[in-house]
Amino acid sequence: MNTFVKYGLLLVLGTLLVLIRVFEEQIFYDPYLSFFKNDYLYLDSPRQETFKLTAFTVLRYALNTILSLAILFVLFKDKNIIKFSAILYAIALVVLLLLFLYFVINPRQEDYYLFFNVRRFLIQPLILLLLIPAFYYFKQQE
Repeated sequence: MNTFVKYGLLLVLGTLLVLIRVFEEQIFYDPYLSFFKNDYLYLDSPRQETFKLTAFTVLRYALNTILSLAILFVLFKDKNIIKFSAILYAIALVVLLLLFLYFVINPRQEDYYLFFNVRRFLIQPLILLLLIPAFYYFKQQE
């Protein structure tokens, strides 16, 4: 893959990640979007449909994961990195989703900050931002 195609693909994939973020309110059901934009540490948790919220959160995580795996493939062209990353994303989904559901079902103001950060890992491609430098460093050591 030549450099022009590689950077073009990265630009397209990165733009898709940005578009998910820009249109999040139109695409996904998430009453916590406006909740966490306010002074949430002093507010009551918003009412939500737990199943619908969970389904849209998983959908968003899946879209971010697919795009993230594609970015990792374009950057490193290594199937083992993609397999490892896919397993890591799957484990992270299970752990983060269990924590997410706990916080949604048992909302307590003292847990809002932790809930905010768990939710952030589910709805934003933060794991990608951790994996790129890790794999870059790994490749440099080989």
